[in-house]
Formats: sequence, structure tokens, C-alpha cells
Amino acid sequence: MGFSIIIPARYGSSRLPAKLLKDINGKTLIEHTYSSAMRSDASRVIIATDDERIRTVANDFGAEVCMTDPSHTSGTSRLSEVVVDLCFDDSDVVVNLQGDEPMMSAKAINQVASNLVSSGMSVATLCEKIDSQASYFDENCVKVVYNSRGRALYFSRSPVPAFRNKSEIDLDYCFRHIGLYAYRVDFLKEYSRIAKSNLENAEKLEQLTFLAQGFDIHVEISVAPTGYGVDTESDLVKVKKELKK
Repeated sequence: MGFSIIIPARYGSSRLPAKLLKDINGKTLIEHTYSSAMRSDASRVIIATDDERIRTVANDFGAEVCMTDPSHTSGTSRLSEVVVDLCFDDSDVVVNLQGDEPMMSAKAINQVASNLVSSGMSVATLCEKIDSQASYFDENCVKVVYNSRGRALYFSRSPVPAFRNKSEIDLDYCFRHIGLYAYRVDFLKEYSRIAKSNLENAEKLEQLTFLAQGFDIHVEISVAPTGYGVDTESDLVKVKKELKK
């Protein structure tokens, strides 16, 4: 099964400005993410950016780059422009790997692409068990609830499932969403014509627009550790330590 990876790479970041160009043990963050993508079975890896500084750096380490409109508000929206500009076929499978995920496992990337095809759903993504109540209550840890067939029921920044008795919280039922997606190109084209849902506006989670519009999202526990994303300076320090090992 063939698939491509598109890495949306935005320069601006409110919590860590220019984070994709930060140095991590001699390489930029975006190069580490690109290297993770290249270790997967993808036939093509593209960096999608609206910033010349990122394009220059990406060209220097040999990446294919597609320049996009600066007005995009989500990675999925940016991907929808790329697949049209580069004339992808409607049936092509595309994985959305965020640019700030330098430790993403190639096995997880392959898994989400394979799951999209085998499930027959519109979107595929991954999750992992939440291992602490601190994460369960953290609004920056996006939770997901899904059914026995792997179909997502809801995503939220709030604790879900919400245990009525706080003394009976069982983390075996609690899963963190991993922001790695696979889609077919025809879905991306349709998504580009859809307005944000009220649920997305409330929680600031684009996948809630998918659900609100009736698209099925396949969810499965990742077969491999997915590492840490980089949102803050402390995340950057943590990733530097991990990648040195």
C-alpha cells in the first residue's frame, strides 16, 4: 500500500516562536521530524509551509517543499491546498505528520496509513493510554473515546469519560489522542469546503468538525511509542535529552 506524508510547517508559534527552526543536537526540529517521516514506508514526503525561512532550511537538507497560503488555520486545511497544487489523485492516501513531532515512530506512521485503508473510514488516527490523573485533567492532553469497532465517539480537552465519582477514576478507560492523521485526497478536498463546526470553535479541535459533518474517524492504540511533541521550551529540553539516548 502506497502513501505520502505531508508535514505542515508553520513558522509562528505563540508559546515557542520559530520552534521548527530550533536546534536539537545539531539539527533543526523540522529536520528531525522529516527524518522520522523518511524512516516510514511513505513513497513521498513533502514539507508544506508558508515561510521562506523554513523552505530555505528544508531545501538545505534535501526535502521536497510546497509553499502554501499563510491564511490556513489548521494542518488539515494546509494539506488540502497541497494535494490540489501537486495534482494528487482522489484515491491517494496522505498522512498528516505535524512538524513539531520529531520523535514520531515510523511504525505509528505506517499503522495509521494502513488503518485508513483497512477500516474504510474517512479518517484514521491513533491514541495511547493516559498514565496519570494529571494528564487526565490537563486540558492540553486531548482525550478520545471510541467504540469497539474503533470508531471515534468524541474528542475533548475535558476529562472524558467523566467519572461521576472522582474516587473511582479508572485510567484503563482513558486515552490520549495522538495528533497523527491519515486521509484520502477526496476527503481533504471536501474538507476544504466545510465551515468550522461549533464544537471545533468551542474546543479548538479540528477533528470535531469531521465528526460534526458525519465523517467516521478510526482510532487505535499506537503500536509504538510516539515520543514527545514540542510546544514549549521545556518540551524542547526534554526532546533534546531523549534524542541523545
